[in-house]
Formats: sequence, structure tokens, C-alpha cells
Amino acid sequence: MTAKNNRLFFIDAMRAWAILMMLQGHFIDGLLDPAFRDTGNSVYNIWLYFRGITAPVFFTVSGFIFTYLLIRVPENGTENPRIGKGIRRGLQLLVIGYLLRLNLGGLFKGEVYSSFYLVDVLHCIGLSILGLISVYVLTAKKKKYVFPLVLVMITLMLFLFERTYKDWSFGFLPDFLANYFTKANGSVFTIIPWFGYATMGAFISVLFTRFKNYRYLYPAAISIALVAGYLLVYQSTNAFEALYEWTGLEFLGLILTNNYLFIRLGNVFVVFAVFMLLRQLMTNKTVFKIGASTLSIYVIHFVILYGSFTGLGLYRFFNHSLTPEIIVPGALAFMVCCTWLALQYNKHEAGIKSQIAWGISFSKTQFVELKEASIPLFREVYFRTREFLRRVFRTVRS
Repeated sequence: MTAKNNRLFFIDAMRAWAILMMLQGHFIDGLLDPAFRDTGNSVYNIWLYFRGITAPVFFTVSGFIFTYLLIRVPENGTENPRIGKGIRRGLQLLVIGYLLRLNLGGLFKGEVYSSFYLVDVLHCIGLSILGLISVYVLTAKKKKYVFPLVLVMITLMLFLFERTYKDWSFGFLPDFLANYFTKANGSVFTIIPWFGYATMGAFISVLFTRFKNYRYLYPAAISIALVAGYLLVYQSTNAFEALYEWTGLEFLGLILTNNYLFIRLGNVFVVFAVFMLLRQLMTNKTVFKIGASTLSIYVIHFVILYGSFTGLGLYRFFNHSLTPEIIVPGALAFMVCCTWLALQYNKHEAGIKSQIAWGISFSKTQFVELKEASIPLFREVYFRTREFLRRVFRTVRS
């Protein structure tokens, strides 16, 4: 990578791949009949394994992209203009995450269903962006190695102690806050441990930024990613077992019951290596557009599949009822439909937003005019009513 070409096309391709994997994963998981969820079937097992890779890749890439944009500008600390943009983006994702869980039918009844307070991907990514900004600001005046060191330490702490805090109820918090830390109430994702993947992505982006002009950047990065991936996937459990036998630390023993976080992190490194290896084939404009449209794709897929606002999604009508003969072409069609709609929206986004802005402005103008026109009417009604009541009470007293 040279100074003239700072765009990392393989990251755009990874983001596009992750969102498409998410689309088919949600579609199949939500609509496939349980009778066909056979773990003895190698095809189903392969699909299930790769579906488990999607979220770690998505969180890691999100942390990478945001941090890469954050630290490549010359300004440092609170003077960095990306901080303000990042805060707005993080809050925007939180708001959209809650809006997607709104049900208009319930609102018309004056009710907000409990599912509104559950936490999903957008909430966690939005909060992760705010968390990365906090770490960046707190370490901005420190030595250069402090920021990446803190990022790695956060990942290790969240992953090493996940089996310890997983069983905490967080009952001392209101439910809508506790949902960010526990799945007990039905949250799909929680900020811990998933923030750990975002901080690891941020750490990788720091390395890419600092060695961007290194001649052998990609050969070195691919080699390191493959070695790290192999060690985490195939050797991390053995390493934790040896450490547990040596130290007797309880949290290391708990990791051995399910070492999925480090194994999935190894999968992420392997995915990074594959996409870096094939980076020359990933400069297609459509791939870039899909990677840049992940938010639109996510919102559209949520509305179509889960029925945001109306409750009339595919999940309501075909929940766990479809056969593989239908689910496979259906998933492909779902991916194409959501992607096409998102690309069309992004193509006309400026026009759509201007129309919405015009509609809001027009409604506001009409409301002001109606208010101004109605004031004399209400004043006349008030005076007539007051005069009428005076006459009535005068007659009663007489």
C-alpha cells in the first residue's frame, strides 16, 4: 500500500462478505424447519460453522474501519474532527437499533413492548464506536504504544473472563441497561464480550496505519494473520489447559468449558489473511458499494425479515417452517433483494433526504400558518364563551 492509495479494498470486500453472510444466516436460521437442523449433516455443520464467523468478522471490521479513519488524520486528541463524526455515528446506530424494534400497533395502543429494550448488533456497534472514542481520547496524550496496548488489554480482559461474568445477572441495573450486559432478558448481542472484537479490529488498524508504507506490509500481515489464526483455532485451548494446570487459576479452567471467543478470533485472522491474499481481485465497484451500504442493507433486511414497525415480516409467516429446497433459493433471493434495495436507496439518498426535509419543512410551515390563523378564532370563541357564562351566572344569581 502506498501513500497514493490509502484505500484498503480488502476491508470493503470483507465488510460486503460479512453483511451478505449475515443476510443468509438470519434468513435460514429464522425460517428453516427444525427437522432439518441435523448436526450429523456435514453441509449443515459447515453452514453453522461459517455462520458463527460472521458476527466476529463484522465487529472486528467495524472497529478496524472506524479506528483507521480516526487515526489517519493529522489532528490528535480532542481536536480530531473524526471524534464528533464518530459520536454522531455511534448515537445514530443506537437510535436506529431502537427504532427497528418499535411496533406501531403497540404505540397506537399506548404500549411499548419489552422487545423494544432488547440489544442487537446495531446497539453494540454504536456503543463500541463510542467506547473506541473514549479509549482514544484518554490515551491521546500518552506515548504512541499506549493506545494499541490498551486495545489489546481490553480484548484479553473481556475474552479471558467471559465465562466468569457471563452468569452475572446485573440485576442492580434497570432492564434496558442490563440488556447491554446479559442475554437473560432476550438480548441477541451484548457489549461484553463483543466489544473485544471491535478493540482487536482497532488494534489491527493501528498496525496497518503505522506500517502503511512498509514495502512488505501485505506479505508480513498475511503471514502473521495465518500464524495467529492457526494458533488461536488449534492451539489456544491446549495453551489454556497447560496454564490452568500450572497456575490453578479458576478463570482459566472456565475457559476450557467453551473457548469459542479465542477460536472465533482465530477464524477472523484467517479471514483477514484470505481477503488480503486476494486483495487484487477485490477492487470491483459493486463490492465497494455493498461494503459501504451495510447499514442500509441491515435496516432493509430487518424490516423485511422481522417486520419492524408493522410486525408483518417473513419471520411471522414462515417462522421455522421451510424446507431446504425452499430455504436455499429463498436465501439467495433475499440477499439479492435486500442488497438491490439498499443500493437503490443509496443511489437516490440525497434526493430522498431532500424530499423528506421538504416534507418536514412544509408541515412545519403549514402548522405555523394554521396556528396563526386559528389564534383570532380561538380568541373570539373565548370571549363569546366568557360573555355567555357571565350572562348565565348573572341570571342564576338574580
